[in-house]
Amino acid sequence: MKTQKEPWRKKTYEKVTLELKLFVVDQIQNGQISTNFASKKYDVPRTTISYWIRKYSTLVQQNTGMSKNDEIKKLRDRIEELEFVKDFQQDIIADMELITGVDMSKKSLPKTLAKEIELKKKKRLKENGSMNVLGLVNKPSSKDVKHKKTKK
Repeated sequence: MKTQKEPWRKKTYEKVTLELKLFVVDQIQNGQISTNFASKKYDVPRTTISYWIRKYSTLVQQNTGMSKNDEIKKLRDRIEELEFVKDFQQDIIADMELITGVDMSKKSLPKTLAKEIELKKKKRLKENGSMNVLGLVNKPSSKDVKHKKTKK
């Protein structure tokens, strides 16, 4: 127990350059060192380092010049583009399966995608009638339908 009264003093720290701050934050974010280790190594409180990390993250975001809304819009556009590509590829696979008669999708694709392709094939058959091996559409003409009805 201390007998002499000492006034409590706040520990003083030296000013740290921006380069050192960015270096420390970069090391922490890359997983090279931990916040605790950086605090001991550079004699800086952990809370200060946490503040640097928050500040640096917003600085990086400002440098990219993209707000969250812009980033969301960009990601939505990318999703839309990829869905279009997926639909196009599924259409090609469905057409090839109808032409060749070989179910490639069931063997090589995940079940969900194979089901989507199967639905596309059924839709195509419904729209176009049946397809022969050459891929020519054999729609029953209106004459053939009337002719079949009158034969019965």
